[in-house]
Amino acid sequence: MPDQPDLPSLSDDDLRETLDLMATAVASMSDRIDDLAAVADKQIKVATEARIAAFAARDQTDPKKYGDLLGQTLDSHLGATADAMTEIVRGLGVQTDKTIGALAKSEDDRSSAYREVFEREQKADRLKSRLPWFGLGALVLALVLTATLPRSLASNASTCAVLGASWTTTTTGVDACVFYQRE
Repeated sequence: MPDQPDLPSLSDDDLRETLDLMATAVASMSDRIDDLAAVADKQIKVATEARIAAFAARDQTDPKKYGDLLGQTLDSHLGATADAMTEIVRGLGVQTDKTIGALAKSEDDRSSAYREVFEREQKADRLKSRLPWFGLGALVLALVLTATLPRSLASNASTCAVLGASWTTTTTGVDACVFYQRE
């Protein structure tokens, strides 16, 4: 369909409406074809009667001239209707191609959406499988910080003061961060 212009894909409601319009057009064409069949039957009957009359009057008429006259009569009655039906069928073909394209685009979009959902589920499953390891890492970090943080904070005078303790020197000459109990 490279000779067809790219048109935006139709929504489900638009597709339903298009299909309903197509069904209405097909039903209308069916009614017209039934009417044309009746006209054709009538024309065949007339033609048959005319042929019978022509055979009966063969000596009195020119068969070639009579046949040409009959052909012109049939063409004048059925030619315009046949041309109109040809245009209707051509238009239905174009609409059918557009509908097929829209349905194919819709199918591609649906497949793409399913693929994206599947990829997201895979990513969530990978995260779920790693979550216990993240929890274990956080627990180990909390234990290490519980053991090392107070000691590192109490190792200099400024952080000792932030903790609310006093920085003093012991009798052995070692600096220490001391918490005094106030009574």
